[in-house]
Amino acid sequence: MAEAEEQEEESEEEPKLKYERLSNGVTEILQKDAASCMTVHDKSPVKINQISLDESGEHMGVCSEDGKVQVFGLYSGEEFHETFDCPIKIIAVHPQYVRSSCKQFVTGGKKLLLFERSWMSRWKSSVLHEGEGNIRSVKWRGHLIAWANNMGVKIFDITSKQRITNVPRDDISLRPDMYPCSLCWKDNVTLIIGWGTSVKICSVKERHASEMRDLPSRYVEIVSQFETEFYISGLAPLCDQLVVLSYVKEVSEKTEREYCARPRLDIIQPLAETCEEISSDALTVRGFQENECRDYHLEYSEGESLFYIVSPRDVVVAKERDQDDHIDWLLEKKKYEEALMAAEISQRNIKRHKILDIGLAYINHLVEKGDYDIAARKCQKILGKNAALWEYEVYKFKEIGQLKAISPYLPRGDPVLKPLIYEMILHEFLESDYEGFATLIREWPGDLYNNSVIVQAVRDHLKKDSQNRTLLKTLAELYTYDKNYGNALEIYLTLRHKDVFQLIHKHNLFSSIKDKIVLLMDFDSEKAVDMLLDNEDKISIKKVVEELEDRPELQHVYLHKLFKRDHHKGQRYHEKQISLYAEYDRPNLLPFLRDSTHCPLEKALEICQQRNFVEETVYLLSRMGNSRSALKMIMEELHDVDKAIEFAKEQDDGELWEDLILYSIDKPPFITGLLNNIGTHVDPILLIHRIKEGMEIPNLRDSLVKILQDYNLQILLREGCKKILVADSLSLLKKMHRTQMKGVLVDEENICESCLSPILPSDAAKPFSVVIFHCRHMFHKECLPVPSMASPAQFCNICSAKHRGPGSAILEMKK
Repeated sequence: MAEAEEQEEESEEEPKLKYERLSNGVTEILQKDAASCMTVHDKSPVKINQISLDESGEHMGVCSEDGKVQVFGLYSGEEFHETFDCPIKIIAVHPQYVRSSCKQFVTGGKKLLLFERSWMSRWKSSVLHEGEGNIRSVKWRGHLIAWANNMGVKIFDITSKQRITNVPRDDISLRPDMYPCSLCWKDNVTLIIGWGTSVKICSVKERHASEMRDLPSRYVEIVSQFETEFYISGLAPLCDQLVVLSYVKEVSEKTEREYCARPRLDIIQPLAETCEEISSDALTVRGFQENECRDYHLEYSEGESLFYIVSPRDVVVAKERDQDDHIDWLLEKKKYEEALMAAEISQRNIKRHKILDIGLAYINHLVEKGDYDIAARKCQKILGKNAALWEYEVYKFKEIGQLKAISPYLPRGDPVLKPLIYEMILHEFLESDYEGFATLIREWPGDLYNNSVIVQAVRDHLKKDSQNRTLLKTLAELYTYDKNYGNALEIYLTLRHKDVFQLIHKHNLFSSIKDKIVLLMDFDSEKAVDMLLDNEDKISIKKVVEELEDRPELQHVYLHKLFKRDHHKGQRYHEKQISLYAEYDRPNLLPFLRDSTHCPLEKALEICQQRNFVEETVYLLSRMGNSRSALKMIMEELHDVDKAIEFAKEQDDGELWEDLILYSIDKPPFITGLLNNIGTHVDPILLIHRIKEGMEIPNLRDSLVKILQDYNLQILLREGCKKILVADSLSLLKKMHRTQMKGVLVDEENICESCLSPILPSDAAKPFSVVIFHCRHMFHKECLPVPSMASPAQFCNICSAKHRGPGSAILEMKK
């Protein structure tokens, strides 16, 4: 196998190519078929100079040192055979030689000869070039033949039979036989020339018709030219890059003499005037210390991206690395995550690797490094739904004491592992981590493991620590999974756990809590009351009130919430609620008294008077019709003139105002309050006349000014209203006038409201007289009573009889 090596020192960069040694000698490998064919006519050994294949790979051209040239079909009996009197160094067959119209090939020695088969199957030859030394390299692509001799590189157009360019060599100091030219076609119009240390990229272009004259139809433009570090032994295209085989000479540090180093195979990116090195590999071939630049050749197969490095004693095949090679390199560098990602992306293209194997190797690598959590997390992705592999990995984690690391990532649905696996992990947590154990019980479905086994294990631990809240809560959850709701509810209530309400709702445990209402209220009265009120059909109001009889403060909370929801549902308890509000929630007593229509007022008044609740007593007195007593209490108990005035305004009773004035007449602060607020309800003069002379009243001047301002404001409001009323009246009067001025349609269908005959006579020529009122009633004039001298105006008899007001005539028709 290959012993071709990369750089002497290991590089962290991934190589672009991989290498394999084929044989011990070039003539054994590349020329095996050719030699066997040529020895058909000559049994003595031969030395093959060059082999050339067409694009189909079905025809081969071979030239030898003894001047023999053969072109034959590998799969047919077709053959050309000729012996020349001088050695033939090169041969190139037409790329489309398989076609009958393209039976052509060229040979090179002292001259370049073109052989063509004529229509009578005879071969004729013609000289394409001679006189510039030996032809050392020929490459045929499409209709273009490129060759190199001692002077430079020529390109010949086989269709026009014209030579279209001559590219001279740059460094004439180099012997062309020792540093031969390397040619390769990148495509049908791009030729790459490597000679010495120089690389030229030439593009064959069509010449414009205006420039033709006597010139060839095509010309060559050098689009890129640059120098390399070493001597070029071969070139090959690789997409938009170049593969360069280089002959290397180095200077010994000890002797300071040049010596032949290992040849290099570089991948470069050509630029306009330079190049960028992509990768560089030094190749160990047999006898490289004795080889010269001319001893190396680079051949390539376009379809397979294969590159053959040929030396006198070795043939090494270089090929582009595929995804399998890339993954091999990543695994070798222990880059398992990148290898796994590469395998997943290219899973259809990889042949030697399996994603699962790479993933398992990655998990093992992480475990060896001690990254147990990452290894466990990767199990989810790598192991997938393979239950057997999951169980194997769990036991492996158990052996290294890392069951806790893998527990969060165990599958819980598809697949489901054996119950023993989950129980093993739960026991591990139960022995060392109660919180972790509780988390797993909460997250794992109860059907993953044998619930009774775990319940018993928890009970055994509670014998050692009976007050452990974490274990108690977990035991309650296990009871819930086991549908043992009674035991679960008892534990939740003991722990005062918030999930107790969710448990009751979810599993409809209302029958189990009828004797536990006080416990629920003590735990969270708000949630408990909401739950009880939402489920009155399961636990009646009467039952709740009875259970809370010994806890009046909780009873009040329940009844208050009930009253807020519906003022009538708990009406039988409104009398009880008066005492409860008075005892535990006085701020809500007055709103309750206002909103309740079932509250006994006498009982409420008695309680409020006993407790000296003035505001509530005032409200009850006013509601019971004893407004004067209520006002007296405001004045005497609260001493609040503003509240007294507000109360008098609400009652709108003149006697109350009189009582308020009488009570305030000897109290200057009260008089000030009345003067400031009485103006819109009582004539201030009544109050002012009663003020004793000489009484000093604070802010009297400001109060009088306010009264005058209020009076002026009332006058302005009345005047404004009057103006609006007059304007509206005038507008409506004009509208009525316009309406009454409109005509009224009278036709044969209308009748006299008095005689009930048609209003219009049947004989249109006969004179008639009709009276129409604004109410749209119509009469013959003769059917109406004659107006008297005292009341000359006429009115509609019908509307006048129905007291609709006088309907005066609006129209009189005569003919």
